[in-house]
Amino acid sequence: MRILKDSTVGLLMSLLIGGIFCSPAMAQKNKKSQKEQAPVTVSKDGKLVYKADANGDRILDFSYCGYMASNQPIPFMPVQVVVPNKKGDATLRIQSALDYVANLPADANGFRGAVLLNKGVYEVYGSLKINASGVVLRGSGMGNDGTILLGAGKDRATLIQVAGKNDRKKSKEIKITDGYVPVNAFTFNVANPESLKAGDMIVIHRPSTQAWITALGTDHFGGDLTALAWKPGERDIYWDRKITSINGNTVTIDAPITTALDSAYGGGLIAKYDWPGRIDRVGIENIRLQSTYDVSNPKDEAHRWMAITMENVSDAWVRQVIFEHFAGSAVFVQETANRVTVEDCKSLSPISEIGGQRRYTFWTTGGQTLFQRLYSVNGIHDFATGYCTPGPTAFVQCSAWQSLGYSGGIDSWSSGVLFDIANIDGEPLSYMNKGQDEQGAGWNIANSVLWNCSAAHVDCYQPPTAQNWAFGTWAQFGGDGYWQASNEILSPRSFYYAQLADRLNKDVSQQAGILRIETEPSSSPTVAEAAALLAAARKPATTIGDWVDEAPKRNPISIASAGAKNIDVIGYKQPALPTMAPKMSITNGWIVRGTTVLEGKHFEAPWWSGTVKPDYLKEAKPDITRWVPGRTGTGLTDNLDDVASWMQKDNIIVLEHNYGLWYERRRDDHERIRRMDGDVWPPFYELPFQRSGKELAWDGLSKYDLTKYNTWYWSRLKQFANIADEKGLVLFHNNFFQHNIIEAGAHYADFPWRTANNINSTGFPEPVNYAGDKRQFMAEQFYDETEPTRRKLLIAYINKCMDNFADNNGVIQSISAEFTGPLHFM
Repeated sequence: MRILKDSTVGLLMSLLIGGIFCSPAMAQKNKKSQKEQAPVTVSKDGKLVYKADANGDRILDFSYCGYMASNQPIPFMPVQVVVPNKKGDATLRIQSALDYVANLPADANGFRGAVLLNKGVYEVYGSLKINASGVVLRGSGMGNDGTILLGAGKDRATLIQVAGKNDRKKSKEIKITDGYVPVNAFTFNVANPESLKAGDMIVIHRPSTQAWITALGTDHFGGDLTALAWKPGERDIYWDRKITSINGNTVTIDAPITTALDSAYGGGLIAKYDWPGRIDRVGIENIRLQSTYDVSNPKDEAHRWMAITMENVSDAWVRQVIFEHFAGSAVFVQETANRVTVEDCKSLSPISEIGGQRRYTFWTTGGQTLFQRLYSVNGIHDFATGYCTPGPTAFVQCSAWQSLGYSGGIDSWSSGVLFDIANIDGEPLSYMNKGQDEQGAGWNIANSVLWNCSAAHVDCYQPPTAQNWAFGTWAQFGGDGYWQASNEILSPRSFYYAQLADRLNKDVSQQAGILRIETEPSSSPTVAEAAALLAAARKPATTIGDWVDEAPKRNPISIASAGAKNIDVIGYKQPALPTMAPKMSITNGWIVRGTTVLEGKHFEAPWWSGTVKPDYLKEAKPDITRWVPGRTGTGLTDNLDDVASWMQKDNIIVLEHNYGLWYERRRDDHERIRRMDGDVWPPFYELPFQRSGKELAWDGLSKYDLTKYNTWYWSRLKQFANIADEKGLVLFHNNFFQHNIIEAGAHYADFPWRTANNINSTGFPEPVNYAGDKRQFMAEQFYDETEPTRRKLLIAYINKCMDNFADNNGVIQSISAEFTGPLHFM
């Protein structure tokens, strides 16, 4: 078998005449695949040839991923503004430069220009936001001698947010009339095409019906319970597409669909949309992003979680960026993003607990995302797709070293996913039914391909109504999907770039940047070949990490800035101080602000339950210490100004706050069991105390240290108290939460004060003597201020509750909702 020695696709194809190479041993191993025509082969003229099944489904053309659907290279924008390096917080100066460029007129290509950061360290204590089209943030190199953008302080705020406005307006849906629209289809028929025209942007909607859910077997995951089972309407799929032509009732679109539209399972619908606030042609490049952290705690989380998030954006990119020490993701492409390329990047030394929503390094729930030439160290899900990711999605030449969890689908039904020349060190690549895991993920990936990949284990299972294919995989294997050439290396080396070369009918080798294999694998080399191989074996193999380091040589990014303006010359405004409402006080028994009696409604923030699925978010209520990394909105991480505006609009004057009944959603099952890992489920209801980084609590994360406090939690409460004083609202703050120490035993299972969950020797009995092996009655013990250890902890905590709001006047303090402790404790 011949191994690819040159990255030129033309040469590659000339080596492939006669089909995909397969050794006799490989043929013996793959009897099943030899009985049928392979789903993809190579023709005599070097083109890929696909075999469709009886329904017309076939392996997807993945080449429509990335910036401009990979039809053109990522552009270079000239520098418009330079931000010189200075000591101190650079947030305002960099943001002012971004805003200046955002207000420049766009050229004929939709480009405005780049903001250039010089070499050196820029401390950023806030978040940087790109909110306009045609804007690029560029550093002067991704090495340690280049530009370092340092997320400083103890805030969890995302370092760089690429975010347009979520103001999409959809027209009435039109029914697709075909009985079956197969995987990889570009055309379908609609009932009423009169309102549509070429160039329209549309959403294609595939409903998730009970019939489909039953066929998948995801209506039940065992245990005689269905709380986590799929429900109709919860796993709908939405593709973002453009109409390229209309012929009668036939609509043609610009990229394929990735799950079949079957009338037996609800068919499909389309709706035209307008999205004035969505931005495009934006990028981040040639820079090193770092987060500060507590160097004494390898699991510290009081620092930056997300380096870059992208939402309400299309045709965007991240290239030649190194990420260090982030707790969450290097790049997170959200569901409102489409056609994004992330290339030539490395994620190093993440700092976090080992658990859910951490270290999802390169992660997408958006459409047509291309991740290529990426290197990740110690990720938990290094390369991943999320909830109902519509695809196509491609991971090309991505390598994870010393992984701590699987790559693949980490939620339900991502379709049209390609892992191409991917290597996951020590962990699986996963295309399978996850069952109840990941909050009831069920089938995580469908209609997807593994090509020339290696991992500790490869799971390739066939979902009902769909298929998954594995070619040239090196691993332990599991699954009843399609397998071919296991433990062999296939040509073409890259399936993605073979597809792109076919589609564009040109040489794409420079765009591909494939790491070449320079040697032959022959077991019978000539003397000269053997000598060369012996010499080569003395050197370490070139890794994708090495290949990323060389990206600036292959694709240099100019930092020329002649004629650009200096932000310090342009100038920038300091933010204005807010105008405060009159102070709150009690006058003649009335609560007043100034001389006005406070009157209005009371709202108690939720303190448990929820998911991050769209169906739940429609009904979610605001909270101020609920946390979902990288995601903002009601039911996620609430925008505190939006919460205050909502209160004012509905005449709510008081927000009552409790800390979370428990931190994560697995405990919503009300079990009392110790969890087998830290794969916690969002949304997280944060608790007042900091994790220690030591040992394991019952939720699988490290134990709490009751002498240290959760910086993010108290900062959020403080921010809301400040907003309340500005807008004339009230924060009603419960110091304790009685519900943890009464009723169901699950309320106490993860409670930070429980002896098993902290490093402070609180002295509560272990094992817990649950009443009837089910409930607990802990109030008398908990509020016993005579126990020396607990007394010190209680006094310190109560002082924290007071001190946190020392300069606020709109906070009412209470011991606890449902308080049943002794009067002398009060």
